[in-house]
Amino acid sequence: MRPSFPARAAAVRAVAPRAVRIALATVAAAFCATALPSALGAQGSPIPLTDPAVQRAMAAMQAQQAWTLEQQISICEVPAPPFAEERRAAEFHRRLKSFGYADAWIDSIGNVIARIGRGDGPVVMIAGHLDTVFPEETDVRTTRTGNRVAGPGIGDDCRGLAVVLTLAKVLKEAKLEPRGTVYLVGNVGEEGPGNLRGVRYLMNTKFPRKIDYFISVDGAGGGNITSRAVGSHRYTISFEGPGGHSYGAFGMANPMHAMGRAIAKIAELQVPTNPKTTFNVGIVRGGTSVNTITPLAQMDVDMRSESAASLKEIDRMIRAAVDAGVAEEKARWPNSRAGITVKYDTIGIRPTGGQADDAPIVQTAMAAVRAIGWTPSTGASSTDANLPISMGIPAITINGGGRGGGAHGTEEYYEETPDAYKGPQLALLIVAALAGVVR
Repeated sequence: MRPSFPARAAAVRAVAPRAVRIALATVAAAFCATALPSALGAQGSPIPLTDPAVQRAMAAMQAQQAWTLEQQISICEVPAPPFAEERRAAEFHRRLKSFGYADAWIDSIGNVIARIGRGDGPVVMIAGHLDTVFPEETDVRTTRTGNRVAGPGIGDDCRGLAVVLTLAKVLKEAKLEPRGTVYLVGNVGEEGPGNLRGVRYLMNTKFPRKIDYFISVDGAGGGNITSRAVGSHRYTISFEGPGGHSYGAFGMANPMHAMGRAIAKIAELQVPTNPKTTFNVGIVRGGTSVNTITPLAQMDVDMRSESAASLKEIDRMIRAAVDAGVAEEKARWPNSRAGITVKYDTIGIRPTGGQADDAPIVQTAMAAVRAIGWTPSTGASSTDANLPISMGIPAITINGGGRGGGAHGTEEYYEETPDAYKGPQLALLIVAALAGVVR
C-alpha cells in the first residue's frame, strides 16, 4: 500500500534542508486538518498535495517569500499607466525568459505570455494585470517601513504579477510539468479605461474557445474567491449647445446647468441592495471661462451590478434623469432658441455573470484554500475574470497573500504577513489541480 502523505513527508524531512522541512510540515498539517473529502472538493479536481514536485514547489515558495516581495516592489516601480504598459510588459517578459521560458512573447496588444506543460490535458490560463489607474506623470517609487510597502499599484496588481512570476520560476525549479497546458500571463487593460482589452483579445482573438479555465490573481488578501462578476456600464455623457456670453446671451439654455440638474436627479435615484447595484458621477468637466455659457459640459458616469437586469435598469434610470435635466433647463428659459443635445460615448462595458459555489472550479479553489490553512469564502467583484465568466468559461479571481489597502490611491499599501507565501502556494495548487501534473 502506498504510504500516506504525512508518512512520506516525514521521510523527506529527515534529509531535507531546514526551509524545506518547515514548508513540508506546513503542508502536512494542512492536509491532516482538511482531510481527504475537503482536499478533493465536492465536485472539484483533486488537490495534488502528495505529488513530490508539488511538495518541492510549495516548499520553495515559502523559502522564497522575500524574493516574491522583491519582485513585487521592483516591478511596481516600472510605470504602467493606462494604454502605456510597454515598459512594465518588457520587464515582465525579461524576467520570464530569465526563468527559462525561452519562447515567452509579447502579443500584438501588449500582453506577455509564457507557456508550460505537456499539452495532454486541460488548458489553464493564470494572469496578473500589468496596468494601473495612474497617469503617466505619477511617481511610482515605493517606500518601505518595516513590513509595509506603499506605492501606486503595489497591491493592485503588482502583488498579482509577483505571484505569477513566483509560480513561473518555481514550476521550472521544481521540475513540475503540468499534464495539460498552462499559460502564465501579464495582461494589459484591466483597469477602467482599458475595458478588459487584454483579456478580450486573449479570449476572443488569440485563444478563441481554447481556454478551459481562467484564473486572475488580483491584489493582496487571503481565502476569498471571486466567483461572480460585477458588471459595469461607463459613459462620458456630453451636453452640447451653441454657448454664448454670460451677460449678453443670458437667458440661453445652458449645457452646464442641464448637466447639474441631471446630476441632482441621478443623486436621488433608488437602487436595490440585493443584488447590490450602484452608480456614480466620477468626473465633470467643461467651460471656457467664468463669463461664458459653455457650449460643452461632460460627466463620466459609472454604474455597477452583478445582475444584468439591474444593470440594464439603472442604465435606463440614468438616461431618464439626463433627459429630465435637459427638459427642465429648457423649460427654465422658454424664450431661448438654443437647443441642448446629449451624446453618450462608451468608456467601458463589463459583462456580468457568475458561478454557483458548487461549480467545479470554485470547489477546486475552495479545497486549495483549505489545504493551505486559510478559510474559503466566495464573492463578487469586477476583475479580468468578468469576461471569461460571461462567455461560460470557468473563471475565478484569487488573492495573492499578505494584506493591502488604499487601492487606486497614491497612498496604496501592501503589508507583508508571515504567511504571505501562501498566496503563490494557492495559485500553484489550483493550477496543478486543474491542469494536472505529469508523474
